[in-house]
Amino acid sequence: MSDQPTGEPTSAETPAKTVAEIPVETAPVEAAPIEAATIETTAKPSDWMGKLVLWLGIASPTAALVGALGAAWGIWEFGRGFLGLAAALVLAVLAVAIGAGVGALNRKRSISSPKFRRWVGMALGMGMIGWLGSLGIAAFSVPAIHDVATDLADPPQFRMLAVRSDNLDAVPGADDPDMRGMGPQQRWAAIHAKAYGDIRSVRIAMPVADTIAKAERIAKERGWDIAIADPVEGRLEATDTTRFFRFKDDIVLRVRPNDDGTASIIDMRSISRVGMSDLGVNAKRVRAFLADMAGTNPAG
Repeated sequence: MSDQPTGEPTSAETPAKTVAEIPVETAPVEAAPIEAATIETTAKPSDWMGKLVLWLGIASPTAALVGALGAAWGIWEFGRGFLGLAAALVLAVLAVAIGAGVGALNRKRSISSPKFRRWVGMALGMGMIGWLGSLGIAAFSVPAIHDVATDLADPPQFRMLAVRSDNLDAVPGADDPDMRGMGPQQRWAAIHAKAYGDIRSVRIAMPVADTIAKAERIAKERGWDIAIADPVEGRLEATDTTRFFRFKDDIVLRVRPNDDGTASIIDMRSISRVGMSDLGVNAKRVRAFLADMAGTNPAG
């Protein structure tokens, strides 16, 4: 029997459809709205506190310098110049305190902020505090006198340079029970002997004229202004000017021969023209100069 057609094409007779003819159902795609691109910038944290600390640190030494230069140039009295040092101390303390406070607060809040300006300002403040602190320590470690001599019973006298009129007006100890009844010069001698007992006359194996010549040479090396250098009388007077405030201290050297004239006995005196306490400057000057004269100063 032969197969009869059924009227429907067989699979072999079904024509193949191309890919393009196959309907593909896709969900409608909505175009996403195009938004304007935004540029995000990371703003740096404000460092105004760091700037404040830095400016306080810079202002501190500036105040000290202005006070000193004003006194040195005669614009105002040295007392007002010291106000510059007081202002410098206040500014330095503020720089360190604010800088440390900001650092502690930032650590507590876990805030990262610039540190360079703050650290520089604090370093300047701490340096100024250290320097002023050293002056304070020096002031409290020496007596409040400004006249130092090797011979307290017979101090060398000035002839060319005038001793300040108030030299003995503010000698401390007037209320001290141990010095009751003493006059200003007696108190000065007592205080001096206790504080500077090592400062005494020096004997060197040179005649007076040679001693004065050597003293004049050493004084010039130190930059002192020589008022007189008399080898016959055995006298040298000079003025030393400090670097910072340009304070002037007057020095007199008295040289006497020994019995046979082959050696000399040197006495020295150094007096500050202004101020109550010299912070030990005159004593250091006398020690160093006499050590150079005697040849015992390692730095001489």
